[in-house]
Amino acid sequence: MRSILFFAILLVSVVGYAKDNGYLIKFKNSAVLNNFQNQMLRSGQQVKDLKVANWVKVDLSEQEVEALRNHPDVAAVEKNQVLKIMTNIEVHDPVLRAQAEALAAQESAWQTLALRATDNPDIPLTNTGGSGSDPNFSKQWGMIDNDVKGAWSSSGTKGSDQVVVAVIDTGVDYTHEDIIDNLWRNPGEMGVDANGKNMATNGIDDDGNGYVDDVVGWDFASNDNKPYDLASKGFAVLTGGNPGHGTHCAGNVAARGDNGKGIAGVAPNVKIMAMRFLTEKGQGTTEGAINAVRYAVDNGAQILSNSWGSEGDGDDPQGAQALKDVINYAKDRGVLFVAAAGNGHQGVGYDNDTDAKPGVPASYDMENIVSVAALDSSDQLGAFSNWGRTTVDIGAPGVKVYSTVPDNDYQDTVIDIPGFITATWDGTSMATPHVAGAAALYLSKNPNADWREIKDALLRTSSPVSSLNGKSVSGGKLNVRRLMQ
Repeated sequence: MRSILFFAILLVSVVGYAKDNGYLIKFKNSAVLNNFQNQMLRSGQQVKDLKVANWVKVDLSEQEVEALRNHPDVAAVEKNQVLKIMTNIEVHDPVLRAQAEALAAQESAWQTLALRATDNPDIPLTNTGGSGSDPNFSKQWGMIDNDVKGAWSSSGTKGSDQVVVAVIDTGVDYTHEDIIDNLWRNPGEMGVDANGKNMATNGIDDDGNGYVDDVVGWDFASNDNKPYDLASKGFAVLTGGNPGHGTHCAGNVAARGDNGKGIAGVAPNVKIMAMRFLTEKGQGTTEGAINAVRYAVDNGAQILSNSWGSEGDGDDPQGAQALKDVINYAKDRGVLFVAAAGNGHQGVGYDNDTDAKPGVPASYDMENIVSVAALDSSDQLGAFSNWGRTTVDIGAPGVKVYSTVPDNDYQDTVIDIPGFITATWDGTSMATPHVAGAAALYLSKNPNADWREIKDALLRTSSPVSSLNGKSVSGGKLNVRRLMQ
């Protein structure tokens, strides 16, 4: 009764005091959580159950937060932190950044209209097909460096359509010619009517998973069934905007091979589950990340590709137990969590082992995480890339990486303005999907492998490089050919 009375008194002053992105609360058991949720609803305040380890998201004032921290039925309280894409495209020089921000402001009106014009295109019901060599494969130095063609040939597989990689990001251009054939399709939402017409978008939650018409994934930023990659254009990408980040990552994982179009991913026959929790501004929250990870795990993804994070856990003294709990949720269900090691402070890499603000979630001490640093074509650590003898596992291609971007396009250069700036696709974001794709390829060949075996194989078959000697667990870079042998 004491707990019920406490929460009832607390809620009198809660309404109307939302703080930033709100707070995440973990209760010690589900009974207390349900009681709190019911009282909040009766008071007119909404509670979002994150459905992981008794966590909920609410909007509270700082006073209520402090009271909750000391309540005996509350296990943890933390801020709903901001998380960002892990690219090194953003301009850090103060003079150039000011210029970029001014130019981006001039673009904002037409940019908003452009985004609205492309927001939530219909999800294609049929594949594009096609055959023949991939015309832009020669531009993918990372695939060539890893001898993926040799890996496919020696292993006899380019990936199984039974293996699903969730690209948890800014979404994916699910209409892209080189991705559409490899989209995960939710079998529970793929009904057909008497005339043979696909009834996937019938406005009904056919599979009862709580998401209506989630055909290719879910958008936790906009809370709809179309996780489309809304890409910023022009100068906005230099101030943190999304340049088509999720689509670029998806192409490295599993762009379709031998379809006569564009490129090929590391595992060109596996399936991509499109998850969006980062917006066109390149940002999201802990709440969105938790929802996306849980959805992916619950709906059959075996590998999670996570090219996002933050420098440390913010200024919350409680840290980020919520993210750790959802990663553990994935581990308990046999799922590997591949994560970007981080892009340093202002684009200058640092040691995740010792820095006060290590790149997270990649540096969390959790067994099912594979933390990935970025290398260039000369096996040098990207100047922006974090490292760590105990917190970073392996390196992979992450400098000037060529891949798919929205609107059926392909890039290794995001923006090139002579006399002003050239920004290429650099980041531990780009390295991460190479490793996620390799993990999926290995799982395709070894369908009974668990996350432990996959992680061990990735690290054990890596090729030693001097730039990672003493700066990573493996001391080496991804070697897909050796992995598949």
